[in-house]
Amino acid sequence: MVEDPQSHRQPHGQPQPRSPQGPADVDAVTHAVLSASRLLVKVSARSLAAVAEPVTLPQFRLLAVLAAHGDAKLVDIADRLGVNPSTAMRMLDRLIVAGLATRQSNPCNRRETMLRLTPEGRALVDRVTAVRHREISMIVERLTPEQRTALVGALTAFTEAGGEPAVPGEDTEPYPLGWSDTTVRHSGG
Repeated sequence: MVEDPQSHRQPHGQPQPRSPQGPADVDAVTHAVLSASRLLVKVSARSLAAVAEPVTLPQFRLLAVLAAHGDAKLVDIADRLGVNPSTAMRMLDRLIVAGLATRQSNPCNRRETMLRLTPEGRALVDRVTAVRHREISMIVERLTPEQRTALVGALTAFTEAGGEPAVPGEDTEPYPLGWSDTTVRHSGG
């Protein structure tokens, strides 16, 4: 018995092959995304190492969240990082000792402590972000114009499907190392 191309039925009740948009396709895309994410983590780690600061990637992530959102309470930072407040506090303590962040009383509520980047912390985030941008640009330049267009569409769809906000345009502050929340605080300078 020959398969009828119109009905997509197999002879003798055999199961249909996986469609190009079925589970095999999901596995292939998942594998490709995991491979790309390894590359992006490697670029992120290299960009941090390039500025020769004794900061770990998780500590830098905390700095990046402060850079993107401005002064914040510890519980808010922990929530944005997806960690326990005690974990965020240990990271913050190390960053304070390194002179990259501060802890200050909230002038509106003295019982609250606000976390803030120091100018040195802001400069570190800016330097790492610039290195990362250059390295990703060098990778993107190796793609054909058609591949670049396809990549923008695919990555935009992927981030939207994952519930992440759209990538800011050139007139806004980039999310340092890609970690963001649904709001971005624009700094005045």
